[in-house]
Parts: sequence; structure tokens; C-alpha cells
Amino acid sequence: MKRILEYTGEIITPWSGVLRGKALVSKQKISFLGDIDIKTGVIVDPKSDIRGISVRGKILIFRGGRGSTVGASIIYGLKKRGNSPLAIITVETDPVVVAGAIFSEIPMVSKVSEEILMTTNTNDFVEILSLDSKRALIKVFKKWNP
Repeated sequence: MKRILEYTGEIITPWSGVLRGKALVSKQKISFLGDIDIKTGVIVDPKSDIRGISVRGKILIFRGGRGSTVGASIIYGLKKRGNSPLAIITVETDPVVVAGAIFSEIPMVSKVSEEILMTTNTNDFVEILSLDSKRALIKVFKKWNP
């Protein structure tokens, strides 16, 4: 059996249809300059709770961005190399991550409840749907063994 957790957030970068994929979840802030290898999409920060895992094709869920404004260019570089996340979901809205998502046309949702970081695990299946032009619904599918 599965249970479904639902969250809402603010759409930063719009998309069409329903986005579906596996979650990659960090409870920490991410600096795209230095924390991610642009050539592989792998998290290389030794202090990261998702070190050694690629963001490529994942729905990247994290607290928010930190660090240099160059991070927006790194996000764009990830996209150009085919190593970007499928979508970005954040609790805190960071202008660098927002700019990177917009330039790279990566779907992004922000201002999501912090609870998503506590209840969603890496590899949980996630769906993201547009409720309207400003709000998104995020569904997290959890395996449940009663």
C-alpha cells in the first residue's frame, strides 16, 4: 500500500502537464558553485547529506540556496550538459536559484512547507501539478507497510 502526502507551493518557473520523478532530498542549503560538479551533476560537497548522488533527472528538494551569484550560471551549465534536475522544489526562495531555474527553464516551486524535508526521502516518487498559474500541488508517494 502507498500513502500520499500533499504540499503546495508557489510556482517560480512554469511547465505544462504533470512532472513525475524520483526525489533527491537535502535538509541543507545548496550552493551550486562548489557543491555540484557541473560536468557530472554529482553533489561533491563533503558536508552534504546527499554527497555522491547526481541531481540529473531528479526532483531536487532542498531548503534553499546559499553562496555565490555564479550559482545561476552553474544551474544553466548543468542544463546545457544534460545534468540538471528535472525540477527544483525549495522551502526558502533564493534569488540565485530562481535566476538559474528561469534561465535554464527548469520547473521550480518554492515556499513549500518545511515539513516536506522531514517526510520525503530520496527516491520517493513525486508528482508536481499546476493548480493555477501561481500555485502547485506536490504529491509524495510513500510506501506504507501497516
